[in-house]
Amino acid sequence: MHASPSPQYFQQGTVLRALLPTCLLLLALASEAFAHGVSADDKAFIVQNSGMQLLPFIYLGAKHMVTGYDHLLFLFGVIFFLYRMREVASYVTLFAVGHSVTLIYGVLSGTHVNPYIVDAIIGLSVVYKALDNLGAFKKVLGFQPNTKAAVLIFGFFHGFGLATKLQEFALSPDGLVPNILAFNVGVEIGQMLALGAILIGMGFWRRLDTFRHHAFAANVALMTAGFVLIGFQLTGYFTS
Repeated sequence: MHASPSPQYFQQGTVLRALLPTCLLLLALASEAFAHGVSADDKAFIVQNSGMQLLPFIYLGAKHMVTGYDHLLFLFGVIFFLYRMREVASYVTLFAVGHSVTLIYGVLSGTHVNPYIVDAIIGLSVVYKALDNLGAFKKVLGFQPNTKAAVLIFGFFHGFGLATKLQEFALSPDGLVPNILAFNVGVEIGQMLALGAILIGMGFWRRLDTFRHHAFAANVALMTAGFVLIGFQLTGYFTS
């Protein structure tokens, strides 16, 4: 289960050291955050080839998830204080169900959402999870919101974010449903690959005596990253 570390063990210098590389990384990714798009080569390939293309769409889905730092930051926050694989599987399944439903629904129904707004909400999901890990809601509200419900709800928004990427293609009606399902399969494959890497890294980190000492700083950095993502997307919305 979740366990929030006590702030008395954390030093200001540790927090600052954690924030600096996070902010620099996000600044380096700023152009991609504003682009909202897929690569020109990927677009050209899809436009030039119509019909059912399962493998290319699986590749695109996996590529987007593995390189989707906003999704990965949220997953990192979700599993940060989960130590049992059964709990990890439960939360990740809820997230997968959430984003699969809205990804498929968004594309098939032609529901369009502003990509900047939905990506800003995805940034908000990162902030929410970091605050949850820090125990902020229980301290401020006096109770702990349902964490699983939050993961599912934010999963819906992540799915709409994925749908906006697919909607950038001139998708042919021929083979549309299989292609969307293949893209979703690719997303799940990418998620499992990324999650595996995160869990391995977390496993080594948790063995260190400094883990509890640095947990607070890591979640402050995670929260900062979410706010930076929100700022990027809202700036893009108001300037586009």
